[in-house]
Amino acid sequence: METIANSMTHDHRRCDEIFVNMEQAIIRKAWRDAEQLMGEFVQSMEHHFEIEEGKLFPALEEMGSQASGPVNVMIMEHDQLRHLMTQLNSAISKELKELAAELSDTLLVTMQQHNMKEENVLYPMADRVVPGLNVEIASHLVESC
Repeated sequence: METIANSMTHDHRRCDEIFVNMEQAIIRKAWRDAEQLMGEFVQSMEHHFEIEEGKLFPALEEMGSQASGPVNVMIMEHDQLRHLMTQLNSAISKELKELAAELSDTLLVTMQQHNMKEENVLYPMADRVVPGLNVEIASHLVESC
């Protein structure tokens, strides 16, 4: 049986793969490809956030106040990631290679730090306190592929 941690971590890797392809397009100055991949990346990230913010986080918060601190941090970080994605999208659309490269580096580091917190703290906590949610989360992730 698939765990929340496995499903969500796998989805992180799926988003990461799109991000790497987008970064490579920026390096090559393949702006049309970069724009298309950025759109895919944003869509994938928003779907991932939607599952967390709409299903996982509320379920964790229902189980007790212990989760509210980490959940609030994750929501704040989602907002930060969204802001960086908006800035990066703008740099790509203006074909600003140096700015796009800087922003993609910042986004990558921020995303890696965020994912580590989720993968090492939040998802294992979810598997402990709301294990029945794993099937619903896995099915929502499959829908997006």
